[in-house]
Amino acid sequence: MTIRTILVDDEPLAIQGLELRLQAHEDVEIVDKCVNGREAIRSIKTHKPDLVFLDIQMPGFDGFSVVQGLMEVEPPLVVFVTAYSDHALRAFEAQAVDYLMKPVDDSRLADTLDRVRQRLSEKRGQAEVDRLKEVLAEVAPEAAETLTDGSEAVNASRFEKLINIKDRGQIFRVDVDTIERIDAAGDYMCIYTGDNTLILRETMKDLEKRLDPRRFQRVHRSTIVNLDLVKQVKPHTNGECFLVLDSGAQVKVSRSYRDVVARFVH
Repeated sequence: MTIRTILVDDEPLAIQGLELRLQAHEDVEIVDKCVNGREAIRSIKTHKPDLVFLDIQMPGFDGFSVVQGLMEVEPPLVVFVTAYSDHALRAFEAQAVDYLMKPVDDSRLADTLDRVRQRLSEKRGQAEVDRLKEVLAEVAPEAAETLTDGSEAVNASRFEKLINIKDRGQIFRVDVDTIERIDAAGDYMCIYTGDNTLILRETMKDLEKRLDPRRFQRVHRSTIVNLDLVKQVKPHTNGECFLVLDSGAQVKVSRSYRDVVARFVH
């Protein structure tokens, strides 16, 4: 797997240094180098790279403006590279794969590329399945249905494994396996991990799209539960019930969601 990459920085020495470090990674192919944001947008739309190393602080069109300028196309994976640590929060909010400080450390760069490889592998795996399904739907509809039934594991890869949560001026990288339940409070979500509670500014509807529905199910209009962490079901009146979680917390399941949960909890 070749990682087609574009480097963007207004400092030629910074580009040269990053290019030198990337030579140690044989699967990285640098397809272009850009010295400003407008040039970067044109290059990304032309070359359609897998990955962009993007400087944040550039005159005129900064790195965040580049990301905004790609909204109408499928964006590449982005790694922000900067000399200023105070941009870290915005970088994660922009869904960056990672955030590297100048001068770039070789071991940190290697870790970042491992993360990029994993993301690309998941993305390409799903794309291959989708293309195969399209072909089979035309020439062998029955085989296409079989593939759809058997591709559940691949489809699962599109769901989040880590969620970045900005809370109290810090960024917490939360493993979704540790999330016990989620409660909605308007446009804010309370994320419970058993030993911690974090606040995420996001709607319930948007957060549900990021979580694997085979594990995370809504059991109330404003509550999502990790079904892997349910250890007991306690019947209640009027067809309702309580789920007892590993932490000992109890969550009421409303009648309208009872049938959904019953498929997962036995």
